[in-house]
Amino acid sequence: MLLEFIAIIAAGFGLAGIALSVNIATRRRLPQWIVPAAAGAGMLLMAIWLEYSWLERTTGTFPESVQVASTNQVRSWYRPWTYVVPLTNRLIAVDHRFDRHHADAPGQVLTRVILAGRWEPMRQYGVVFDCTAHRRADLLDQVELGTDGGLENANWLQLSADDPVLRNACGN
Repeated sequence: MLLEFIAIIAAGFGLAGIALSVNIATRRRLPQWIVPAAAGAGMLLMAIWLEYSWLERTTGTFPESVQVASTNQVRSWYRPWTYVVPLTNRLIAVDHRFDRHHADAPGQVLTRVILAGRWEPMRQYGVVFDCTAHRRADLLDQVELGTDGGLENANWLQLSADDPVLRNACGN
């Protein structure tokens, strides 16, 4: 957050410097408000670019085996440009490096899910997806793996068959 603030301030100074240089080169024929307007425009454009490039910058750090399953797009009145192009502020990804299958439960997959949001810490947790029954169980403290491969004390959540995270985890 601090680095983005510094980048926004630097963009403001940079565009103000360009406007000042152009004003000096034209022997001060431009209006006096051009330098502060350029600084404000530079800061606004940098802030918008940082918001819209967040998804690509975040997913660019993921290994190849991490696949984005779902994103959340928002529109807000104080960002009128989001009505033209919605802003992505959260994502759900499946880390397939941790995929595990049990011989006694062929329709289930144990994997790791990543939750990331703009201005939020990234979270990871284990999940068991039942691909045939379209449900999931989050691996919390009380959940234990039984000797037969089944989960004990699991709270199964029913999902729709077209749930993007379920489809991604099950490989559909």
